Amino acid sequence: MTTIATSSAAAMPLAEPTPQQLRRELRAAETRKRVAALALIAPLAIFLLLTFVAPIVALLQRAVENPEVATTLPRTVAALARWDRKAAVPDQAYAELAEDLARAKEDTTAGPLARRINIEISGSRSLIMGTTRAMPLRDADGKPLPAAAAKDALIAINAQWGQPDIWRVIAQNGSLYSPYYLLASMDLRQNIYGDIVQADPDASIYRSIFGRTLWMSAVVTVITLLLAYPLAYWLSTMSERRANLLMILVLIPFWTSILVRVAAWIVLLQSEGLVNKALMLVGIAHAPLEMVFNRVGVYVSMTHILLPFMILPLYSVMKSVPPTYLKAAVSLGSHPFAAFWRVYVPQTFPGIGAGVLLVFIMAGGYYITPALLGGPNEQMVSYFIAYFINTTINWGMACALGALLLTGTLVLYGVYRRFARIDVGIG
Repeated sequence: MTTIATSSAAAMPLAEPTPQQLRRELRAAETRKRVAALALIAPLAIFLLLTFVAPIVALLQRAVENPEVATTLPRTVAALARWDRKAAVPDQAYAELAEDLARAKEDTTAGPLARRINIEISGSRSLIMGTTRAMPLRDADGKPLPAAAAKDALIAINAQWGQPDIWRVIAQNGSLYSPYYLLASMDLRQNIYGDIVQADPDASIYRSIFGRTLWMSAVVTVITLLLAYPLAYWLSTMSERRANLLMILVLIPFWTSILVRVAAWIVLLQSEGLVNKALMLVGIAHAPLEMVFNRVGVYVSMTHILLPFMILPLYSVMKSVPPTYLKAAVSLGSHPFAAFWRVYVPQTFPGIGAGVLLVFIMAGGYYITPALLGGPNEQMVSYFIAYFINTTINWGMACALGALLLTGTLVLYGVYRRFARIDVGIG
């Protein structure tokens, strides 16, 4: 009987799963696939997060950070919180300043404070450091001086403490975050009442620098496009073997240091260089032309360096365009040039857009080429970023300029994406 019952149970069909069970199993399977995919890309995502996203976030944060005054003079900032910046400075602020500077002397934190205030008022570094060395201010019993006595003592150390300008700067920078650097990078500033106004003419240089950067980048991009388009078209019409051989010549600059290529152009373009000798030999020039330490040399070198970045996107798109399109247009009665311009060129717009975007963005961030081949009127934004980092140690200003350059790049990329969507009929 047991054997018969077991055989009967084994012969019975299994119960079919319910729809709820099927949905749960499907969700579990999809979850396992997503977890497996995330595990595969996790190392790359972490790498990009640490090497790309985190530095950009730090740059943007540093552009608005303003901790020197708030952390070094907290009691002074609190005493100036209700000051309207028009009336006389409260006496209590002098006493609190003396105590803050005394603590800064012990903690050796007066240096960053002096550098920060010196950015806005020239000569403030010696004021801050000299006053700090005279701290602490104490009476005969070793107690802090009263407010009125502290005021007289500080003014006796340096008469500049009796003027409201230095106090307005302290009050204006009492927050941990400030738009000062971003405004300064756009030739703007905040007045004593907190309103945004135009910076002084002597300090208004960054708009012209950004304009110069955009103009030079645009010129290099146009020259590169005019040279790269016919060359890429010529390569696309060759056999694959010959095209690959000539493509090696295009890629050779990638294997050479930019510094070496710039130095080579200095040798070629100088007054006694090969270019000037060749021009005078064929009679084009009767005297050596000035082609170094000016914009001509910068354009020539940057075009040479960035030319492959324009050729490669164009070549990849042109290889995908069937040559029969041009033949069909000519066979239907179109002039060869009209057929090329109206049939072939529109199909290469994706390559043109990608190459223009790539070259323009790279040109906007160039530093070595203008620094070595250009003069003072050829320096771009990147030069001043390096200047603030290496010379003046002004990280806030360097990050603000970098943030504006990054913003411009993102805006340009957004415009390109918008036009690309329109071209393919999405927008």
